[in-house]
Parts: sequence; structure tokens; C-alpha cells
Amino acid sequence: MGTTAWCSKNKAGEEFIIRMATLEDAASIYAIYEPYIMNTAITFEYDPVPLDSFHQRIASVLKQFPWLVCEKEGRILGYAYCGRFKERAAFDWDCECSVYIDEKEHRRGIATMLYQKLFELVYAQGYYTIYALITHSHATSIALHKKFGFTELGVYENTGYKFGQWWGLLVMEKRLRSFEEEPKKPKTIHEVLSENDK
Repeated sequence: MGTTAWCSKNKAGEEFIIRMATLEDAASIYAIYEPYIMNTAITFEYDPVPLDSFHQRIASVLKQFPWLVCEKEGRILGYAYCGRFKERAAFDWDCECSVYIDEKEHRRGIATMLYQKLFELVYAQGYYTIYALITHSHATSIALHKKFGFTELGVYENTGYKFGQWWGLLVMEKRLRSFEEEPKKPKTIHEVLSENDK
């Protein structure tokens, strides 16, 4: 399958494919995301996203960062990606991560497998810090990030209003490398994958 797909196993020994998303995956990825919009405060979006707009989101991320999907028997079960943390140039060595799993596929280790590969790739790109912004009451997500070495920085209290109530936003960070060295501009994900393919 080349360098854009990898075999992975969960703790139960089930085999999955972790691969780079393609633009053709947009509808399947969005089908996982929309219930989070409509039924949860995990995302602070209110309204369904037109598919062409979601397609553009994926295309924009893939210009620089990995967007991964977990697939089994041809069906996408979850996805994870990194994107820009902030727009100013001094933040170029930081990124922000997100992961979403099909509501019927929780507790199979899918988020763990996605994050393992995602963080490996952004490290290879040259990033220094990964941030996660998590709805403060989402204990499962907080535990997942702590498992990967994220630490809690603080909470934006009552920063989001959804479903008739205020929600806090927990900021977590994972440091990838020493800050004593002079940073080089991060590579694009395509540069990293091309180097691995040689």
C-alpha cells in the first residue's frame, strides 16, 4: 500500500488500516463528524456543514498536515488530523490535534491507533508542540490525551454556549522535542511521506 497506509492492531489483536485521507473520503468522514455537531458539545459548531465546505477543510489541512483515517473492510471507523494552532508566523512550530470516532465503534482502540501514527508523523515533520482543546467535561478525551503525555495547561471557563448551557474548554499540550535547538521550518506531510518512500 505504499507509504500512505499502515497496518495496525488494537489490544484485542484486530487488524486495521491507518491511512492518509483522500478528498474522496469526505462524505464518509463527515458522516462520522455530523452527529458530534448535532448531539454533543464535543465540537462547538452548531449547524451541519455543507459537504463541499467539508471537502475544502480536508484539502486545506492536507496541504501541510496529516489527516488520517482508520479503515476496516473498506469502511472508515474514525479519523484524526492536525492543523495550525494559530495563524501568526511565530506559531509555525505548533499544531492542534483532533480525533473523532464513529459512535458505534468506541472502545476498540481506534483513537489510540490514529494518534500513535499522527504524532509520529508530525514529529517527523519537525513540530515542537501539539495542543488539544477539549470540552472540559469530556473525561474520555482527557484520559486519551493524558495517555499520550499531554498535560493540562488551564481552562477557558464558560467560553462556549451550546444546548442552552455554558461549556469550559480545557487546553492540553504535548511537547515533542527540546526547545534548546534552533528550529527548522516544519516539512509538509507530503515531503515526509516522499522521504519515507525513497
